[in-house]
Amino acid sequence: MTRHVPVLLTELLTALKLSPGMRVVDCTLGDGGHAEKILEKVATSGRLMGIDADPEAVLQAKQYLYNFEGQVIFVRDNFRNLNKIVQENNFAGVDAILIDLGWSSPQFEERGRGFSFQHPEEPLDMRYSGENIGSATDILNTRTEKELATIFADYGEEKLSKKIAEAVVNTRKIKQIKTVGDLVEIILQVYRKKLGVVETHNHASVLEKVPWIGGLHPATKIFQALRIEVNNELVALQDVLPQAVKVLSPGGRLAVISFHSLEDRIVKHFFKKNKEKNILIINKKPIECAEEEYQSNPRARSAKLRVIEKI
Repeated sequence: MTRHVPVLLTELLTALKLSPGMRVVDCTLGDGGHAEKILEKVATSGRLMGIDADPEAVLQAKQYLYNFEGQVIFVRDNFRNLNKIVQENNFAGVDAILIDLGWSSPQFEERGRGFSFQHPEEPLDMRYSGENIGSATDILNTRTEKELATIFADYGEEKLSKKIAEAVVNTRKIKQIKTVGDLVEIILQVYRKKLGVVETHNHASVLEKVPWIGGLHPATKIFQALRIEVNNELVALQDVLPQAVKVLSPGGRLAVISFHSLEDRIVKHFFKKNKEKNILIINKKPIECAEEEYQSNPRARSAKLRVIEKI
């Protein structure tokens, strides 16, 4: 099992002003990469509560954080329930909170849920947890063409959203869309038609010859949009931000790492709206990764860190 590499780690640890004895909440525990370094900073007298909706992530984190047994409370839940989680676990007096909105590499690449367009055989599930919510397959096979186009445009910022939605609806009239490969083929067909590329069964050779890719696979934005819709990610983010400020102790800090403009816009707007009301914005411009980190971990390129302190 490959361990996820946490982004902006040095910048985060500095921004949270961690010291021994602090109580910290990691709202997106993942494989415990950030949590491990946070625990080292708060020392044996500090405690951390790690939250993740993915049961597999919680199990992995327990293994990676084994040396900190007794200092960590593991919670399998959605961070949108933060206030309730803090109360139920008697974790009052929170000094710092981290919300890392990035996806975990093992979660996408190794858990067979159809998050990545690079695994054509996987089912289109995309649920982080086992909650009774609709899968990506359910959405693709039941939503109207207009609803699908809205999802692709709003959550994926996909320019060909209407064409792809139309192609999805036309395809499902013939057969259900069940696998990653089914959806990727639909998306590629739309792009080929748009650009006049001759169809071939050798998808790799097609993509290598087409100059418009520019390093970004045509399916990237659609898969992002579906993941956001399935897990109601943006609504969860809007829900958790005021709760995070509420549970923080005065002088406590909240750090949010976002990876695309939709998330960053929500965070930026919330911080600005509450500026000087009950929070102090620590960095007016988001903190981004240094060149050295980008070279070793390219996915850090899009990461943006915003930090506030509770007044």
